[in-house]
Amino acid sequence: MGMHAAAAGLERAGKGPAMTSIYDFSAARPDGSAVPLSDYRGKVMLIVNTASRCGFTPQYEGLERLYRDLQDRGLVVLGFPCNQFGKQEPGSADEIASFCSLNYGVTFPLFAKIDVNGPGAAPLYEWLKAEAPGLLGSEAIKWNFTKFLVGRDGQVADRFAPTTKPEALRGAIEALL
Repeated sequence: MGMHAAAAGLERAGKGPAMTSIYDFSAARPDGSAVPLSDYRGKVMLIVNTASRCGFTPQYEGLERLYRDLQDRGLVVLGFPCNQFGKQEPGSADEIASFCSLNYGVTFPLFAKIDVNGPGAAPLYEWLKAEAPGLLGSEAIKWNFTKFLVGRDGQVADRFAPTTKPEALRGAIEALL
C-alpha cells in the first residue's frame, strides 16, 4: 500500500497526471492488442463488467438488444469480462468470446479479462468508480454486470446496479443520444 496508495490519492485530488475523461484510457482486446477508448469519441458508452456463469449472465441478451437498437444513433456497449465475483468467468478469452457469441449473439466489443477491484484493478475501472461511486459512496464494484453510462463528452453520466436490467436503461441512454 504505502507509496502507491499515496500516489493514487494525489492523482484523484488532481495533483498528478489526472485522467479527465474516458478518452485518456485504453483497453486490451482479447488478443492483447490495445484499443484507445478515444476510438469511441462522440459515442455514448455503456461499460459493463461481465461473466459467463452468473445469475445475471442472461443480461447479455438485453445488452445486445440495446446495442443493436441504438448503435446507429451512437451507442456502443463495451463488455469487460471479470473473474473476481464467485469465480464466474474462469474461461480463456476465446472461450468467453465463443460463449457470448453462441449463447447470446453478442456483437458488441468484448475486451480482455480484467480486475475491477483491488490492487490489480484496471485504471479505467479505478477512474469509473471514483467518478460514479455506488450506494453510500462506496466505490467498489459489488458484482458482475455493474453498468456505467458515459456520455458523448467522455464523462460518466450514471452508474447502475447489477440487478438493473439493460432494458431499464433505455431511457437514460436515449437521453444522452
